[in-house]
Amino acid sequence: MRWVFYPLVALAALAALTMATAAAIAFLAWPKLPSLEALTDYQPRIPLRVYTADGYLISEFGEERRSLVKIQEVPETLRQAILAAEDEHFYAHMGVDPVGLTRAALANFRSGGHSQGASTITMQVARNFFLTREKSYNRKLYEILLSFKIEQNLSKDQIFELYINQIFLGQRAYGFAVAAQTYFGKQLGELTLAEAAMLAGLPQAPSKINPITNPARAQQRQRYVLRRMVEAGFINDALYQQALTEPLTTTGGSAARAPEITNPVHADYVAEMARQIAVDKFGDQAYELGITIITTIHRDEQEAAYEALRRGVMDYDRRHGYRGPERFITLPDDATRDEVIADTIAEVGDFGDLYAAVVLNVRTAPPAVEVYRNGQTIRISGDGLKFATPMLSETAPQTRRIRRGAVVRIRNDGDKGWALTQLPDVQSALLSIDAQNGEVRALVGGFDFNLNKFNHVTQAQRQPGSSFKPFIYSASLEKGLAPGLLLPDEPLTYPAGVTGSKTWSPHNSDGKFDGWMTMRDALAKSKNVVAVRVLERITPAYVQDYIGRFGFDSASHPPYLTMALGAGSVTPWEMATAYAVFANGGYRITPYVIKEIRDNTDQVIARADPPFAGESAPRVIDPRNAWIMNTMLQDVTRRGTAARSRVLNRSDIAGKTGTTNDYVDAWFCGYTPDIVAVVWTGFSRPHNMGRGETGSSASLPTWINYMRPTLNGLPERALPRPPGIKSAPVADESGRQDFYYAENEPPELPEDYVLDPFLLPGAAGDHRDAPQPPLPPALPAPLTPAPVEERILPPLRPLRP
Repeated sequence: MRWVFYPLVALAALAALTMATAAAIAFLAWPKLPSLEALTDYQPRIPLRVYTADGYLISEFGEERRSLVKIQEVPETLRQAILAAEDEHFYAHMGVDPVGLTRAALANFRSGGHSQGASTITMQVARNFFLTREKSYNRKLYEILLSFKIEQNLSKDQIFELYINQIFLGQRAYGFAVAAQTYFGKQLGELTLAEAAMLAGLPQAPSKINPITNPARAQQRQRYVLRRMVEAGFINDALYQQALTEPLTTTGGSAARAPEITNPVHADYVAEMARQIAVDKFGDQAYELGITIITTIHRDEQEAAYEALRRGVMDYDRRHGYRGPERFITLPDDATRDEVIADTIAEVGDFGDLYAAVVLNVRTAPPAVEVYRNGQTIRISGDGLKFATPMLSETAPQTRRIRRGAVVRIRNDGDKGWALTQLPDVQSALLSIDAQNGEVRALVGGFDFNLNKFNHVTQAQRQPGSSFKPFIYSASLEKGLAPGLLLPDEPLTYPAGVTGSKTWSPHNSDGKFDGWMTMRDALAKSKNVVAVRVLERITPAYVQDYIGRFGFDSASHPPYLTMALGAGSVTPWEMATAYAVFANGGYRITPYVIKEIRDNTDQVIARADPPFAGESAPRVIDPRNAWIMNTMLQDVTRRGTAARSRVLNRSDIAGKTGTTNDYVDAWFCGYTPDIVAVVWTGFSRPHNMGRGETGSSASLPTWINYMRPTLNGLPERALPRPPGIKSAPVADESGRQDFYYAENEPPELPEDYVLDPFLLPGAAGDHRDAPQPPLPPALPAPLTPAPVEERILPPLRPLRP
């Protein structure tokens, strides 16, 4: 029997030696184990989150996406699924499962390696917080010792809660709360049994067993978890069978999923502004402190702005024709074709609802194309292809022709089906603010943030064109002019000796001259020549001073006559700020996008305190000026260049179009007494958008499409007429009356009066009740044309007494 006895003795001796060695190591290692402060004072990395004012998540920033939950918030079904998958005896053992550990040790002994672990939930907590994932007996021993220490100091529910919040589950999701959002777009309490089992299977290998990237393996793991739940007595066979047949739909792993939303918020430019503010305030720690930023954005208005801007840009793009495919690839005829297409689509990416696809077949009569995307062949014909039909012909330029292997864009137009489209070249921006306090209600800085991250609302310095004229007319009211005064819309030339460079002849955008007209009509029709005459009368230097009241940087508007044509530079942000002064009755407000900032305990650490018009906001222009300008800008929308806004059927809309030379920039700045919205359209690198692409055609439709849903339900409101305004007949044959400041009483003129004086009494330029503008900054180097010298001015026809 020696052949039996001696091996048993040897094995027993080896076991005893191993245990003695382990005990010695444990004795020596125990005092050196790390403090459990990381567990008892749990401070995980929680990302920066940005929300709308009405509670919808816009975006989050940080390497680890995590939402902390209490163990009581975790549904029993999910807890049971986790226990069945990871540690059935968790609530019975002291940190180590002896049965599981023995089973794993035997398996590893047979394989000669470390093929199998026996980590309990406590051991996984020890490893995730304190150790590496290295597979060695030494590391395993430390893991066991730490587990004992954790069990001595924390309750089972505390340990389980740490595990549920800390564990990595793929797609940058840490913890089961974020995993539920990431994979299923749900809160924990909304998970079904099948979904809970799917999530519970992820800790083993979150990258490999992933329902988004590897649904087949994820389903295999889910079935294992469900089977283990039956074996553990957590569910019965009926629930097991029901869960097996339940179809699962994943969200695609969107980082914008959260419990508060059912639909994403398209506010990437706002999120980036919030991120920059957070980093400026907190440094790089902003990404892991659990800071929450509540913006002023309202989801419905933001979505209206996003949709309106995309529609406006796409309409412009269609007007200018199809430019051709983005690129061409060679399509193999074998089974690798689908893989080549998938790689190409992944490389070029999608942008919103503009999806990448690859052309398989082309037919010219009748026109039709077949494109392939994500395993689906899509046929496009009829109106869906009309936009690009010329590029189907074999005579089309090779670099622009639609042919097999062409990488194109497609879009689903709902009931109209799929259509061929393209990524637009042109850009646009929309900013909407509360006229009373500057709260930003919607902001879209470009067509698509992922396509172009440049924020055209805050960063694009562009010429405002005629949308700048209201500020010149406002300045003229302070110099004694009035909207009913007549000026000649006639050819005007400034010689080189006056301009300091070359002869300059301002002209109207339509190339026509309409003779004598009121300032009101000139603004409504956007007459450049009349605006130049007004500016010449009141002097560019005065206007440069005056516009500082509206928030403009005077240095960006040199004091030359071209100021009348909007030759300075502005941002949409500045234009919204300035137009708000007219909208609210003369008060300067400051737009702001951050409502409040909260820490990871939901305590408010910063909150906006904006000044309100009529309260703490400073008055910057005479209330009479604001009221009269409002009536003039309402005429622009009723019978002037923005008349198409009448489709909104409101009487309280006012605004001004703007178009720069060669159709480079197109603007519409409009408002009601409550909301100011500015739309700009143009190329990021300024160049001609095409003849006819004016503010009224390229930007006003976007403004209308935004304001239509935004104003729905808001009552019309008129600015109250302030005292000190009188009216008198206009000195023409129309019989109209118009307004003027009471102190600028028109003189009584005899019937044969010669109309040569220009200014009315009281028009010497003192501001009366209006505040004085600040001193002008140092002027920049002269531009063309130079300041105008003293010259004989054409007469002005005053109001009739």
